[in-house]
Amino acid sequence: MPNIPVGNTPIQENLIYANYYAPRGRNRLYILGSELSQRYIYPTDLLIGIIGAEGSGKSTLIKGLFPGLELTNDDDGINIQPAPIFKFAKNDFFSGHTFHIDIRFESAFKQKYEIVEAINNAIAHNRRVVVEHFELVYEQLGYNAQIIFGIGEEVIVCRPSVFGPFPADIKKIVDKTIKFRLMAHSAEDITSMILAKDYNYTRPVLHSDVRHGFVIGFSEKPNIDIAELEKKVLGIINSGLKIQMADESHINIGEEQIYCTGVRTHVNSSNKIENFRLVKDYKYDPISKEYLLIGIVGKKESAGFEDLSPIIG
Repeated sequence: MPNIPVGNTPIQENLIYANYYAPRGRNRLYILGSELSQRYIYPTDLLIGIIGAEGSGKSTLIKGLFPGLELTNDDDGINIQPAPIFKFAKNDFFSGHTFHIDIRFESAFKQKYEIVEAINNAIAHNRRVVVEHFELVYEQLGYNAQIIFGIGEEVIVCRPSVFGPFPADIKKIVDKTIKFRLMAHSAEDITSMILAKDYNYTRPVLHSDVRHGFVIGFSEKPNIDIAELEKKVLGIINSGLKIQMADESHINIGEEQIYCTGVRTHVNSSNKIENFRLVKDYKYDPISKEYLLIGIVGKKESAGFEDLSPIIG
């Protein structure tokens, strides 16, 4: 195991975990990633773990955390073989400082011991390694990341100690909660589609979030019957229309094509959206001076955050 420098700032000693809404759409996730990078990542952090399901936005989050980092297996289809980390040599003065490696992707080409050797070699020579699907290599590696980002319905930021949090616990949470993000995003796009077609409303690109749901803002209180709107949305949900990527900026909902900046973050059929409902009155935000329409999906259930900070003994 390489000797990884550890900083001594108070946040490194006291942070167990922090969690943020995982926004839907590339631009909003880029912004969040940039904020998290400035707040939590230190120059001494050499091993960084990324955990999340396929389509959860891991690659987008990484781009926000590390602008300009070349990804070895990007959701946009960029595949570099072999990954630059396997070519790293300590005498290569032109080598980069930060490497990305996707464990699931590289496991199709390399043995686990080769992946572990490459990570250890880079860290031993003071290079940073961003490990996607970190939970898949943790046991073989034998030590935890200095900071872990998990993405499901929320983005979880953990700075582990010997007592955890451990990658498997973070993985359980993000796998359990990602369904709410997929359902909420799909319900939001269906609602926005109806608002555009039937009520001539165009939503802004940047907007807000709520747990297990979405928020759509209006500069003036709309003359839209919420119960009627909910009935129209439920009609599309219950019809079981296919929801699929059309291109990098659009999705198809049945025969309709709409703009979307998070084309992979959806359920594949509208009838997989569970327990959809709209809050039956507009909430006024006196700061933004907006009237907010709130949509909710799913049911209340424990995500398992208590497992991230267990009582010892």
